[in-house]
Amino acid sequence: MSRKIHNFSAGPAVLPPEVLEKAAAAVREFDGMGLSLLEISHRSKNFERVMEEARALALSLAGLDDRYDALFLQGGASLQFHQVPLNLLRPEGKAGYVITGEWATRAHREASILGNTVVVASSEEGRFSYIPKNYPIPEDLDYLHLTSNNTIYGTQYHSFPEAPVPLVCDMSSDIFSRPVDFSRFALVYAGAQKNIGPAGVTLVILRKDIVGRSGRRLPVILDYATHIKHGSMYNTPSVFAVYVTKLTLEWIRDNGGLAGMERRNREKQQLFYSTLDQCTIFEGTARPEDRSWMNATFVLRRPELQEEFENLLKEGGISQLKGHRSVGGYRASMYNALPIESVKALTDIMLYLNSKYA
Repeated sequence: MSRKIHNFSAGPAVLPPEVLEKAAAAVREFDGMGLSLLEISHRSKNFERVMEEARALALSLAGLDDRYDALFLQGGASLQFHQVPLNLLRPEGKAGYVITGEWATRAHREASILGNTVVVASSEEGRFSYIPKNYPIPEDLDYLHLTSNNTIYGTQYHSFPEAPVPLVCDMSSDIFSRPVDFSRFALVYAGAQKNIGPAGVTLVILRKDIVGRSGRRLPVILDYATHIKHGSMYNTPSVFAVYVTKLTLEWIRDNGGLAGMERRNREKQQLFYSTLDQCTIFEGTARPEDRSWMNATFVLRRPELQEEFENLLKEGGISQLKGHRSVGGYRASMYNALPIESVKALTDIMLYLNSKYA
């Protein structure tokens, strides 16, 4: 499968060509069943095996043992904003949040509906251009919530704080893009649609001993214990999305695992940021030490060149480069499956325009 379009979408994002080919074949007929994957029962042994393999792959890539579980749920990260405090925040307890962008803000807002929350640190005063560091963490928190990568503002944690309380992290836009010590976290969650699969499924990895700590009476569907007990099969799962995520996790495993993804992503971000820093007509919006490997945000210093730049992007097959509507500018999302050739196509255009006008 050849790519004529260089897809820099912030999500749903580019998927590996071999994953798309296998997914397309499964839509026609799955597992020799004479049926499309879209038609089979989620209770069939064939799909139960898919779910079991996907969950095992997630734990294996994360380097975690049977003290943890991997769940494939629905509702996106936005539902986790509510489900996390529902399961972990005691009615008389307190949760801490580090605010590094729009999604961290929303997560905090949802938790504050349920109980007492505190903002432990925030980069809002700097227009979310950096990751807060060296802040005190209260020891009486039920958990501390972080957002590892910020798709809108282009910042990313390159190291995580040591915390005396359970760490929870929204990793929606950089999960499995690099090695991380996942054992430091009590719970991580991620919408699949950026690095590990298509839209429609959410991966939650959690340490089993944190389940049931809130003391609340929970809706069955929102209780993590329900999904652990039923192996993510309590209700009808997103069959197609889980299957394609399994294929993508296999692709990650077969391409060097998380270390392989780090090498792949390091090459892309080095090419992009070295180009950005030598082009005087462009300017990055995140502080260099906190720049995201996944979402590079930048602006044109000379607005009069916008039309020409965007015409060049169109001619070069560069798609989905506009920044988030709330901040403007440009955003190059360079998730796992984006090939280095796409980044080179973009940087060649940037260098050409810079040489013409700098």
